[in-house]
Amino acid sequence: MFKGSMVAIVTPFDAEGRFDEEGYRQLVEFQIENGTDVIVPCGTTGESATLGFEEHARVIHVCIDQVAGRVPVIAGTGANNTAEAIHLSEGAKEMGADGLLLVCPYYNKPSQEGIYQHYKAIAEAVALPQVLYNVPGRTGINMTSDTTARLAEIDNIVAIKEASGSLTQVSEILAKAGDKIDVISGDDFLTFPMMACGAVGVISVSSNAIPARVKAMVTAAEEGDYATARKLHLELLEFHTAMFIEANPVPVKTTLGLMGKISADVRLPLVGMQPASLEKLKAILMKYDVI
Repeated sequence: MFKGSMVAIVTPFDAEGRFDEEGYRQLVEFQIENGTDVIVPCGTTGESATLGFEEHARVIHVCIDQVAGRVPVIAGTGANNTAEAIHLSEGAKEMGADGLLLVCPYYNKPSQEGIYQHYKAIAEAVALPQVLYNVPGRTGINMTSDTTARLAEIDNIVAIKEASGSLTQVSEILAKAGDKIDVISGDDFLTFPMMACGAVGVISVSSNAIPARVKAMVTAAEEGDYATARKLHLELLEFHTAMFIEANPVPVKTTLGLMGKISADVRLPLVGMQPASLEKLKAILMKYDVI
C-alpha cells in the first residue's frame, strides 16, 4: 500500500521557536518536486516528542493541506499512552491522513503481549491503514518478529517501519508474514539490503536533503536493477551516516539550514550541533555538492 521513497519530514521552527508553516510548505513542495512517494509528518525526525497536542495536529493538517492529494500522507500519531495514541490517530483521520505511523510504546517497557494489545486497540479504534514502527534504539524495547507476525493478522495493520538494525529480524518478519505485512526500512544505510530481502522502500531521514538521490536508489531496487541500486547505496553511505553524527534530527536540520531552506533550530532538550561535528558535516555535504 505504501512503498517507495518516503520522507520522515522535519518540522521547521522560526527564531522564536514557533512552527514555521511557510517553510514547512516549501519543504513539502521540494519533496514532491523531487519524486518522493509519501510524506510522513510528526515522526521522530519531525520532533514529535516536543510538539504540543495543538501543534502536532497543526503540523499534520498543514502537511495534508499542502500535499493536496498528490501523494499519500502517513501521520505520526504514536505514543506510549494507548489512549493518547488513539486520540491523535482519530484526529489525523478526521483531517484526511491516508495512514498512521505508530511508534512502539517507549519508556513503559511493555511485554510483547502489551505491545500487541496496544497496537490492536489502536487498529480497532481507528479505521485507517497503520504502519507499525519498531525502533528499539529510541524506545528501549524491541518488538519481536513473532509479535509483528501476530499483528500482521489484523487487516488494517499493513506495514512495519523496521529500524532495529537487524537484517535477521527483517528476514524473519518477511519469512513469517511477508504475504500479510509490508516491511519498510527505517534506516537509510540499510535500505538496499532490506529491499534485496523484500522490503518495499524506506521512510528516510536523508531524503529531507537529497530526495532525488534517495528516490533513484529505491527505484533501481524496486525495478530489480541491483547493480545500480548497490552502486547508489554505496555512494550515499557516507551521507546517510553523516545524518547521525549527532542525535536525529539535529544533523539533517542543520543540513537544511546550510542549504538555505529552513532555520536549523531544534527544541530543547536537543541543541544545535557541536563545532567539531558541524565541521565534519560541512565537509561531507561539500563532498556531495549539497552546499
